[in-house]
Amino acid sequence: MAAGFRATQVLEGVRIALQAMRASKLRSALTILGVLIGVTTVMTMASLIRGLNDDITSQIEAAGPTTFYVVWWFNGGLSVGRPPVDIRMRPFVTDEEAEAIQHLPEIEYAQMYGVSNQRVTYRGEQTRAIMVYGSGRHGVEIDGGTIIAGRNFTPEEDRLGTNVVALYEQVVDRIFGRENPLGKVIRLGTRSYVVIGVYRKPDNLFASDGNDEAVAIPFKSLERNFLFDERQGSIVVKPRAGVTVLQAQDAVTREMRRLRGLKVADRNNFDLVTQAEVLETWNKLTGVFFLVMLVLAGVSLMVGGIGVTAIMMVSVTERTREIGLRKALGARRVDILWQFLVEAATLTLLGGVAGLLLGIGAAAMVDAFTPIPAKVPLWSIGLAVGASVMVGIVFGIIPANRAARLDPIEALRYE
Repeated sequence: MAAGFRATQVLEGVRIALQAMRASKLRSALTILGVLIGVTTVMTMASLIRGLNDDITSQIEAAGPTTFYVVWWFNGGLSVGRPPVDIRMRPFVTDEEAEAIQHLPEIEYAQMYGVSNQRVTYRGEQTRAIMVYGSGRHGVEIDGGTIIAGRNFTPEEDRLGTNVVALYEQVVDRIFGRENPLGKVIRLGTRSYVVIGVYRKPDNLFASDGNDEAVAIPFKSLERNFLFDERQGSIVVKPRAGVTVLQAQDAVTREMRRLRGLKVADRNNFDLVTQAEVLETWNKLTGVFFLVMLVLAGVSLMVGGIGVTAIMMVSVTERTREIGLRKALGARRVDILWQFLVEAATLTLLGGVAGLLLGIGAAAMVDAFTPIPAKVPLWSIGLAVGASVMVGIVFGIIPANRAARLDPIEALRYE
């Protein structure tokens, strides 16, 4: 019986709130604007972070969960500025070290990676300076892409650093159009290269280059022909089947220390980075970013809450005689309090629903018209609705309490 009465009160409060909104459309719209902006921000950012997290996870799955990297320095992705002195004294990783690791019995393959930026030229057609990726025949396997025309590098081309190139399909479209690129000679910077394949990158934002236009050449060719930032060079290592990541890392660590002549007491002057550490670093970055967005959204919700308090105080003043009449007819203080809390929650809930729809729409537009993926997580929908209702309840307490405490005789006399 009590539950049915309370449900009737809720519906009555919702009806009165909707009537008040229709009577004061502009005032109501301004009141819920802060809630709308806050919820839209939360929804959009949650969608972006969910999409980006799914994307980098798929990239890690493409490379394989056991794949790890030997790098000059891994700072966790969160440090900025100049590295410490002991880090700057470290030697860079080299292709010779990659070849030595390749011959370890625990290792399936070890491949050196490096990056430069050059223009691609063919018969007067020229691209902007795009990424030239120095890798090897395992690059396709690591990135998870596919060779859609031609072939991959041969072991001999890898070993000799032959001037051959695999073009990303976007580069082919730009400089070749409908012409078959295979066997054609292009220029990378000032060097001539023969096109042997067309590469299609995996459908995620974090495929090796992060750009639609790039080319891949053997690492030795990159090392011989172009300048590149050796600090960004890395060795990608894949353990053999049946060998754990820890076993492979131990083997690689011993070999790297032997190659660099490190003594027992010397610390490693290189870093090993697993896929789990890459993912953990990414989660830290997105976590910080999302926290900042939550703070900004919280400010918007607070502004909306203050607006709710203001409009409900005005509503209490305008309906003083009505409150007095209801009390004279037997309404209890808790009934009046409940009515105005429901009205406040209804206002903010409408703002939350509007923000929810706008956030979903913004995420859909980002996903459709940009390379950034966006997926709406289900928890963000519950958070948006719950947060908007809580804003109404919290900021509606003061005006609701004021209405509940009105003296019925004084309220009936109010003009």
